[in-house]
Amino acid sequence: MGRAGLAAGAAVVMAAPAATASAAPSARVGDVQAALEEAARTPGVVGVVGAAYVDGKPAGQGSGGSRLLGGKGGRIPPGARFRIGSQTKEMVATVVLQLVQEGRLGVDDKLADLLPVVVEKDLVTRAEDITVRQMIRHTSGIPDWYAAKPNPDGSEGEEPAFDVFDFTTNYSPLDIVGWSRGRPRTGEPGERYAYSNTNYTLLGMIIERVTGRDLATGMHDHLFGPLGMTRTYLPLKPPEGIRGPHGHGYYPDAEGRLRDVDRFNASIAGAAGGVVSTARDMSVYKRAFVQGRLLPPELQRVLTDRLPGGGGLAAQGTPAAAGARGLAGGDLCGTFKVMGGTTAGYLAMTFYSDDGRREFAVSLTLSGKDIGKAGQAAGTAMERVFCPSS
Repeated sequence: MGRAGLAAGAAVVMAAPAATASAAPSARVGDVQAALEEAARTPGVVGVVGAAYVDGKPAGQGSGGSRLLGGKGGRIPPGARFRIGSQTKEMVATVVLQLVQEGRLGVDDKLADLLPVVVEKDLVTRAEDITVRQMIRHTSGIPDWYAAKPNPDGSEGEEPAFDVFDFTTNYSPLDIVGWSRGRPRTGEPGERYAYSNTNYTLLGMIIERVTGRDLATGMHDHLFGPLGMTRTYLPLKPPEGIRGPHGHGYYPDAEGRLRDVDRFNASIAGAAGGVVSTARDMSVYKRAFVQGRLLPPELQRVLTDRLPGGGGLAAQGTPAAAGARGLAGGDLCGTFKVMGGTTAGYLAMTFYSDDGRREFAVSLTLSGKDIGKAGQAAGTAMERVFCPSS
């Protein structure tokens, strides 16, 4: 799925610059259910679920399409959980920076000092020069583990390096980091932005080593619990998956046959994109982040400041999500950005206003590899909800 957002180790974990569109705020909210039903009619989309929030209050929710392929399984429950993909990365970075705020590590601490095992096992070159800040901002030069055939510069390629249909093998984070060893570095430490899921697999390991707890517990204790994100969690080992009724995604095998990937291997995704959440909880998180309630300004800027050439973690959103039309269609929309991520068979996006007062979180389950049309459909749904006059 190219650079749309590798989400949990599934078929895609990626990030791209958040798109924006400006206008004055609107008091009206469109019909969320109708917008989602329209999105569900997009070719390649099996089902859609989402909700809109204004100042933390529900402004509409709904779903379209079906839980299973071919119109089977009934509708997805409006409050159902879904995989958020690479939106996980910003959450992981936030927890790392909270640990910095607590004085338990520093943004310029070196990878070799924080994770000596990667040096002992020769898993990451230049580990003694790579900093936490560089991993958060994708400027470490560490190649990506995702693609079977990475691009010449070591960045993420198209097809996964792992078997998407292996739902049982329990891979350790060290196993996954090892997939990137031997691939060309993307630059010198701190030299330039180059998206790499390996950065976040390593950051997840750092959280575990600093806190002495597994990553799922660390995420809950620092983020999900304090924010009241009661239906959000991070599965780490197979066969753990999405709890409760939810939409199923599908991905083509080598013969082109669509196969249900609902049981996607939880051990692959992890800190790079494994979180499972709901539209309500994603709205809670994004509102808190944008409004500066999770980090002090100087640490939040590690995530939000743009890098020369347009990169940066502010870029943890999906380009396809923005679509060719842009994110806002009228002059009453306000200014919106998008954060998104994908896994095999799934695309999830959270649209949010610059002031954090409005959010529209949506998940689309897919029947194929192409997320372009689905991303455009999500952008159009946002416009129908927050720009009803456009």
